[in-house]
Amino acid sequence: MLSTTRTRAALTAMAVVVATVLASCSSPPPPPPVVLAPPAPPPITLSASVVERASAFRGYMERAAAISPAFANGEQIQSSLKVAVAYEPKRFLSGATAYAAVLALQDPTFVASVRVFAADPAQRQNVINQLVADPAYAVGFKGSDTAAGLIIDTLGNDGLKVYQAGKAVKQAAYSVQHDKWSSLPVLDRDGRLAYAKSMSATPGLADSADVAVLQQASNGAVPLVITPRAAPPPYSPLVIRGMSIAALAALGAAGDNNLATIDAIMVEPTTAMCLNMSKLNLYQCLAVAKPHYEDVFCLGQHILIDTGACMIKASGAAMPYEPPPPPKPEPAVTKKKPVAKKAATAKKKS
Repeated sequence: MLSTTRTRAALTAMAVVVATVLASCSSPPPPPPVVLAPPAPPPITLSASVVERASAFRGYMERAAAISPAFANGEQIQSSLKVAVAYEPKRFLSGATAYAAVLALQDPTFVASVRVFAADPAQRQNVINQLVADPAYAVGFKGSDTAAGLIIDTLGNDGLKVYQAGKAVKQAAYSVQHDKWSSLPVLDRDGRLAYAKSMSATPGLADSADVAVLQQASNGAVPLVITPRAAPPPYSPLVIRGMSIAALAALGAAGDNNLATIDAIMVEPTTAMCLNMSKLNLYQCLAVAKPHYEDVFCLGQHILIDTGACMIKASGAAMPYEPPPPPKPEPAVTKKKPVAKKAATAKKKS
């Protein structure tokens, strides 16, 4: 009995020793694998310079549409001319495209469908490359139809307001001729033409308060209060380029360090030619205009109507209906009386 107890104690002690030895020889368990969180997608970013251009465009369109045709003297005409000539075509067009991008960013479906590709760096870069190579790639995102509708309706309506203001001013060029002062010669004709050319080479300035509004709208902090409408394709080049820039902004690729790429996307030859022709026609009109009422015509036709029409067409909106001019009356045909033939009398020689 005593020997059995001693044997058990010895075995137990031996087991403890063996376990201790084994424990001292074994390696610690490996640490749990570290699971890295996916990188956060970049924020929606639109360059401050792009937003300023959008604001400058929006401000000009509001001022031009507010020009009144109720002219009482030559000074009012010249003041309105100074307001209306104050845009440089290239910067004006880039401002319109920038504003289109801000408008497209107001469509939550469009932005969300683009942001799906922002989380994965490889997918994000691939989509960026596609948008830069072909801006029409933006049409493939869900919500592009309502984003396009926002651009078409807003820019088209802005252009229509300027166009209609021009029609009223152009009509005033005829009605104002009843006032004697309108027939007086314009003072410093060369100076006003030089001013028009100078302001047409100067980029418009933005309002700081409006810039803040559009900046908050572009990143989704305080969206603009506008109602989207689905517009089916095809879309105008300006609408497509605006949506492409908006998509790049949603991918975080339209910031200040991406300006060279954004500027290249904004180039749109058709609308650029339209705006440049408006300016050239204006210069020719002012060069030959002498009395005040002719300046009113130049203002109405070659600034407001022409610029408004350029923007309506650029947006892809329909031009307003213009009734055809009445047919010219045919000139009355007067019948000539037949000339009586005198009988030739031969003189006899005496």
